[in-house]
Amino acid sequence: MTDVLSSSPIPEQVLGESYEKLALFHEKLEREGELRGIIGPRDVDIIWERHILNSAALVPFIKKEINSLEILKPIIGDIGSGGGFPGIIIGTCLSDIDVYLVEPMERRIEWLNEVVAELNLTNVHVIRARAQEVIPGKESNDVKRFLPKNYRGFDIVTCRAVAPMTKLTGMVFPLITSGGKLVALKGRSVDTELEKAAKEMKKYHAVSPHIFDAPVAQGLESTRVLVVNKSSKK
Repeated sequence: MTDVLSSSPIPEQVLGESYEKLALFHEKLEREGELRGIIGPRDVDIIWERHILNSAALVPFIKKEINSLEILKPIIGDIGSGGGFPGIIIGTCLSDIDVYLVEPMERRIEWLNEVVAELNLTNVHVIRARAQEVIPGKESNDVKRFLPKNYRGFDIVTCRAVAPMTKLTGMVFPLITSGGKLVALKGRSVDTELEKAAKEMKKYHAVSPHIFDAPVAQGLESTRVLVVNKSSKK
């Protein structure tokens, strides 16, 4: 089975300088992804669109939010990284920013470490942990050694298809620095998710949610990006 976009100029047009490394990632997914349970059998011929380009749609929004934070060395945490979506793509496209992939499953950790090594992503760091194990001040010694020195949380947290906002809010906002952001890929039901999560969002100081229709590429279906601030006021 061949990816329908493998003979198209679209991936290179969208990804620019990141294309070569992500083409290697695509090849690995195509060769090993289904066998190792990283992607489903229905995804093999749509890896570019469903996984790589869809994840890349987050990058302009992350850049914008990083600029608004005006932090010298921001760090990104990708929670529930799975097969590397969107964390590997973000780390490849934003090679000057440290990205931490947080994933609890051993076989996925093995996969992520292989990808990071094969793509030579020196800015991407893999941590085997659940979200609650990287809450600032509550990290175990095993987890702490993989986190940056003087870790106080992530300035930007990203994720894709991890949980609805009723659950996701309590998972990720304790990991976000005061004034930081959640920038997440979400489905079409995100409006309803926000309504249901209003109480949890207030509890965790999650404010000013904005939903954006994010272009993937010309001729491809757009995706949705949710940006939520963590209030600096307690």
